[in-house]
Amino acid sequence: MSNTAQEILDAVGGPGNITHFTHCATRLRFELNDASIIDKDRVEAIDGVLGAVPQSGDRYQIVIGGAVQSVFNEINNLPSMKSGAAASNDDVKAAARAKARGKNAIVDAFFEYLSDSFRPLLPVLLGASLILAFLAVLDSLGVVDTRADVIPAWLGYVNSMWRAVFYFLPAMVAYNASKKLDIDPWVGTAVILSLLTPNFLGLSNTSSFTETTCTTTALGSEQCVTQIGNLPLQLADYGGQVFVPLLMVPILAVVYKGLKKIIPSNVQMVFVPFISFMVIMPLTAFLIGPLSIWIGNGLGGGLAWLNGHAPIVFAIIIPIIYPFLVPLGLHWPLNALQLANIASTGSDFIQGPMGAWNFACFGATAGVLFLSIRDRDTDMRQTASGALAAGLFGGISEPSLYGIHLRFKRIYPLMLTGCVVGGLVIGIGGGATTNTFVFTSLLTIPVFTPMAVYGLGVAAAFFTAFLMVVFFDYRTKEQKAEARAKKEAAKAGVSAAPAAAPAPVVAPAAPAAEAAPAPAFSDEAVADLTLTAPMAGELVALSDVADEAFAAGALGPGIAVSPAAGAVVVAPCDGKVSVAFPTGHAYGIKSASGVQVLIHIGMDTVKLEGKGFTPRVAKGDVVKRGDVLAEVDWDVIREAGYDTITPMVVTNKKKFGDITPAAPGPVGITDTVVTVSPKEA
Repeated sequence: MSNTAQEILDAVGGPGNITHFTHCATRLRFELNDASIIDKDRVEAIDGVLGAVPQSGDRYQIVIGGAVQSVFNEINNLPSMKSGAAASNDDVKAAARAKARGKNAIVDAFFEYLSDSFRPLLPVLLGASLILAFLAVLDSLGVVDTRADVIPAWLGYVNSMWRAVFYFLPAMVAYNASKKLDIDPWVGTAVILSLLTPNFLGLSNTSSFTETTCTTTALGSEQCVTQIGNLPLQLADYGGQVFVPLLMVPILAVVYKGLKKIIPSNVQMVFVPFISFMVIMPLTAFLIGPLSIWIGNGLGGGLAWLNGHAPIVFAIIIPIIYPFLVPLGLHWPLNALQLANIASTGSDFIQGPMGAWNFACFGATAGVLFLSIRDRDTDMRQTASGALAAGLFGGISEPSLYGIHLRFKRIYPLMLTGCVVGGLVIGIGGGATTNTFVFTSLLTIPVFTPMAVYGLGVAAAFFTAFLMVVFFDYRTKEQKAEARAKKEAAKAGVSAAPAAAPAPVVAPAAPAAEAAPAPAFSDEAVADLTLTAPMAGELVALSDVADEAFAAGALGPGIAVSPAAGAVVVAPCDGKVSVAFPTGHAYGIKSASGVQVLIHIGMDTVKLEGKGFTPRVAKGDVVKRGDVLAEVDWDVIREAGYDTITPMVVTNKKKFGDITPAAPGPVGITDTVVTVSPKEA
């Protein structure tokens, strides 16, 4: 595992390139100074990596699966991370966070806030949901009646185990939300816990407090209000109410940070929490809490109206939108609504149709697994089997989404067919509800009511998506031809490139009759392990480059060139363009002999957003040594204040033996600057 951790750290540019590093249930999530230096093929070739997902604003996700926590810990425990860096800590500068969000900063920040408030809680939510699933199985088998008025003591204790998670969930959300907004998380937690104390809940006892009055609402529930001085305080049980901390913490952050600016540092430890409590605790009890419940009930009521008046439409819409919400992280508001529904009414009607999406996702993955076994595709078989296990037994869709579905776009329409069929079955059956938040897996099917309707719906979703993928395949004709070509090349011993799961690259059209290896390179190119200069100029040792990631060799060994006036960037070998950024500032080439080369034109030039660069090739193009990759206006780079020095590195050094750079000095585009030796058997 430590080798995997080190390879991932090297692939993202080392500690010096990381501004923020965290993880979710299945993915390592990086915010980087410059994501353009990452070779996606190199990342996906690392043992244990299911996929790589570049995102806007120098954010990058690496899909690991169920082992993500251990890989995350391994990376943080690496000596270079401990010595480097503040970059790996959660104390990230606001400017770096804003840079990583991209153009829609406010929208992105909102969803990052929601996501980071819930993500760390996924393991405990999953654990609690499995306890409930265990009880549901016992109930369905007649071992115990979990809904009886009188229950055995052991059942009461087990109920306390899962309820500890869901009842105190607002406090956990408050802790994470406070960390996200960079304030003391225990202050935010304490504010929410003040609403969950027996003292607060006891205010609704009319026999103990004469100021309290309770009335019965039109829906049959009891509503209590007490008087604190001349102010009415609406009382409620805030256990499980996640909207309260989500609204409260941003207001607390404004107060908390404001107090830290005006209170002397030597007494902040006492007076900042004290004044925060005196302001935010009453504000939450009198205003934020009741408002949060009103918002949650309103949103839930709207969806309940749709579910009540058009249950079939509702049951189809929910599974159809989820495949688009989850990859963007936009599903958290719906998850919060599910929790709010349970806290307010004791049950939720969204998770039933949502299960149709999850099982359609898993069914599509099962179809990919079937085809990979049939085609003897070892890499995809490993990816699909791990993703399917995480889905069926953990209810986690990300390994399937990021490892397979988002890489092969043909899967989405096939999977959506399963979503529609599963949702239709659940809708015709009158819907399915649950009285707790669960991950929709095989183990949690007994939690849904009626179980037969839900079980039939998710089975229909699973097998429809499975059959659609098996019959229509998840790859385009070009991707299937390229896969066959890779196999033939591997059998012939032509390619030394590392094996990787198929990726949605643009492949040259293959003849209909027979898929020959494409592109076809000469025998000389296949055997050639030399790289010529990517431009004319002055050759510089890589260790002299100002950028720490390149200078330390974190991205691989190589050289750098200080360009001559008017120099163009050319291909250093025969090969195929594997990386071509739209901004024109970086290119990756996989040579005919399997050497993976990264050329990064200038330092931090991604910030120019293409100004000064004229790309002449695109990803998937076949190039010959000396072909022009890009024309560059070097004056534009210099006037913007950026260094023009251009590193060229070998990113898959472990596949070869010695990699020898030429000595510094003047260089032309026909001069050999790097010599690669084959790896000894």
